[in-house]
Amino acid sequence: MTNIDVGQEKIQKQNPYIDFEKVLQQFNTPQLQCETDNGIATIPLADEISFDSWQSDIPQEYMKLSAEQLTERIGIARQKLGSELIVLGHHYQREDIIQYADYRGDSFALAQYAATQNDAKYIIFCGVHFMAEAADILAQPDQHVILPNIEAGCSMADMASEPDLYSAWNELSAIFDGTDDLIPVTYMNSAASLKSFCGEHGGIVCTSSNAEKVLEWAFEQGKRVFFFPDQHLGRNTGHDMGISDNEMSLWNWRLGPGRLGGLNRENLLQSRIILWQGHCSVHQRFSLTQIDQARERFPEVEILVHPECRAEVVDAADASGSTGFIVDYVANAEAGSVIGIGTEINLVSRLSHEYPDKTIFCLDPVVCPCSTMYRVHPAYLAWVMESLVKGHVVNQISVDKNIKHYAAVALQRMLNIK
Repeated sequence: MTNIDVGQEKIQKQNPYIDFEKVLQQFNTPQLQCETDNGIATIPLADEISFDSWQSDIPQEYMKLSAEQLTERIGIARQKLGSELIVLGHHYQREDIIQYADYRGDSFALAQYAATQNDAKYIIFCGVHFMAEAADILAQPDQHVILPNIEAGCSMADMASEPDLYSAWNELSAIFDGTDDLIPVTYMNSAASLKSFCGEHGGIVCTSSNAEKVLEWAFEQGKRVFFFPDQHLGRNTGHDMGISDNEMSLWNWRLGPGRLGGLNRENLLQSRIILWQGHCSVHQRFSLTQIDQARERFPEVEILVHPECRAEVVDAADASGSTGFIVDYVANAEAGSVIGIGTEINLVSRLSHEYPDKTIFCLDPVVCPCSTMYRVHPAYLAWVMESLVKGHVVNQISVDKNIKHYAAVALQRMLNIK
């Protein structure tokens, strides 16, 4: 009998109404067909769906390598690089990447960890672009931060560009007769240029775990907050602070310059928080219907969601929090707990395997992994590592010196908040 079988037997004794076949059929099986149900199994990069749109300049020799060949070559390269190399893996990474990570966590925790590794010459960040930028901002001058697949971006971060932000800032300045009382706050899931903007304009960076403390700091500095790029984290944090929807407005950046983001002067003057119309494509999929279905099937289920979900989803959940919060919540839950989670499937799947004494499933039965995070394939890891062995740094993420300066200012303001 496997550990999972033993765990299921224990759960069924404590929760006799649970039908495991139904759990797997209704929740886990469909979305895990993407890749996560295969554990660390890897298919050749050439066989990945939509590969052509991801990156075309990886050497052809890596395209057809099997899982066994990649594992061997990555192992050899790592041995040669020794302590000069650290590999970071975000919670949302696929299993066949996480297996190589020296440390795993959320985006800022990984960047902070990297900053403490002074002996490491090379930092390979298995995540997305903005995460590698944060690591480079905090890294030592002689360290090299590498993103295995340079096309691994973030759809949310892409919804807020520097030109659009400056355009909005100028329009808001005209409405408020200046911006002394308007504090810009950017979520960690944003480009380095936006973090730099906040640093230069008296603002700050936040994470999903410290957003409320950061907003409290911001309101001590000014009357209003301009929060970007994720509207849902901003709105949910505002609700936690007792700020009503009437005191928040949504800036539609897609309308272009001169349109006040689809708002009017009255909307803006009564707003305490101006939200940018951005979102996470994964977390926006979770719905009240999914929560209702989970509670109907499992009366004792605990619903746990990420604060990037819509406000009605967060309000209906038993708890919400960052990826780190979700990991700790599951770890500390009692054996036999039934937990429905609203976040990226790689993390949910990993938790379900790590805690077989608990029933853990994704609320969305058809959700697949974050499409951009999924672009980091072991073939890219082998390529960048073997390039380092040959003395070549490929896919290095280097933040412009001026952008890095002010971005570090905004990050340090966040770090100073206790």
